[in-house]
Amino acid sequence: MQMPESSARILADKAKIVARLRKILPEESVIDNPVETKAYECDALAAYRCPPLAVVLPASTDETAAVLKACFEMGVPVVPRGAGTSLAGGALPTADSIILGVAKLTDVLEIDYDNRFIRVEAGRTNLSVTGAVETNGFFYAPDPSSQLACAIAGNIAMNSGGAHCLKYGVTTNNLLGVTMVTMEGEILEIGGAHLDSAGYDLLGLICGSEGQLGVVTEATLRILAKPEGARPVLIGFDSNVVAGACVSDIIRAGVLPVAIEFMDRPVIRAAENFTHAGYPDVEALLIIEVEGSEAEIKEQLDTIIKIARKHNPVELRESGSPEESATIWKGRKAAFGAMGQINDYMCLDGTIPVSQLPKVLRRITELSEQYGLDVGNVFHAGDGNMHPLILYDANKPGDLEKCEDMGADILKLCVEVGGCLTGEHGVGVEKRELMHVQYNEADLDIQMAVKDVFDPEWLLNPAKVFPLDASAERRA
Repeated sequence: MQMPESSARILADKAKIVARLRKILPEESVIDNPVETKAYECDALAAYRCPPLAVVLPASTDETAAVLKACFEMGVPVVPRGAGTSLAGGALPTADSIILGVAKLTDVLEIDYDNRFIRVEAGRTNLSVTGAVETNGFFYAPDPSSQLACAIAGNIAMNSGGAHCLKYGVTTNNLLGVTMVTMEGEILEIGGAHLDSAGYDLLGLICGSEGQLGVVTEATLRILAKPEGARPVLIGFDSNVVAGACVSDIIRAGVLPVAIEFMDRPVIRAAENFTHAGYPDVEALLIIEVEGSEAEIKEQLDTIIKIARKHNPVELRESGSPEESATIWKGRKAAFGAMGQINDYMCLDGTIPVSQLPKVLRRITELSEQYGLDVGNVFHAGDGNMHPLILYDANKPGDLEKCEDMGADILKLCVEVGGCLTGEHGVGVEKRELMHVQYNEADLDIQMAVKDVFDPEWLLNPAKVFPLDASAERRA
């Protein structure tokens, strides 16, 4: 993975740049000590790291605008950062860049239950949005596995989803408006507390733009009334391919569960050892949750169980209480952390048509044998958002490169079967060069022309998303 060479001019001018930033922000909001900036040298894609020139932590939209305007005038690149949970290197800095973190932007600005929206500062964590409204019977639907830590700003940047996105959609389906600051320091209000707005859908353009167009400081989000009830069922199979076929049949039957989650044996064992959730030792596990009234839940589960039995499950366990439901979900929510305890891994994020699940799972097994690297599969099966975890040894020379090559083959496979490179983690640096696989030169040029409009000097989140060869002229 290559990054452009840092600017000698910017590196030489560090003291001058930091001094100007300290005229804008309080002393404690500007970090330039090399020891302290190491905390920002990477995000959750920890295989790649580089300490930034400095870090700034504005406490308001106005402070954010002043910082961006100053950096624009000095020609200094800026890397926006939410909570640093990105798995695609979306917040990876360069040595000549300023990290702009939104960690101080955490306030709830407005709640309107009648019109079902909440307006928050974008540094607020995902789970705490629901925390602000749940006592009144509401919730915020997108629920990434990192929801305890991840920031709304990052969710918007990567268009994050989560286990319940099958029914409720991902961030773009629950985002009503944003306050965004451009690289030149202009504050834009896009969308608002309503379902749609006149003119072009600029909000849809911004959601998923990975910090390429501006820094989101505030967000207006849709909140929903909590369902009457919900119940998961746990189904174990002796084959990944059979579990994939079961998912495909459930979707084909027209049932719309709130979630269909998939885990295979390596992940099941790791999650069980970590959480003691009582998972069976099977080859593949599905967690399927439905919601509604008691009659609706029964009708949906009866259909799902009938379909599952046609695939000869090894185990089928329906939750009988809220405590059992929490236990079923406990291992799935902790899966990524549990795997991290036993091995270095790279988490991918390709998306495929649900009907292609059996074929793709079979091919991933073949690639695992071909490369000699184990793979753990845990993903949102209902909408085909794959999360293969490629296990490797970070201390073994050549293992990371082998892991990258295998990951590239899996993502190419996703595109080949009619899917795409990312569902919710973004492109970042991880999939940057693979954009050539999905898009031709004209496609990429159109996308980069959009960035030209918002960030004409290409100073925001440099060297991300677009292949280096395709963006070289613009970055220069």
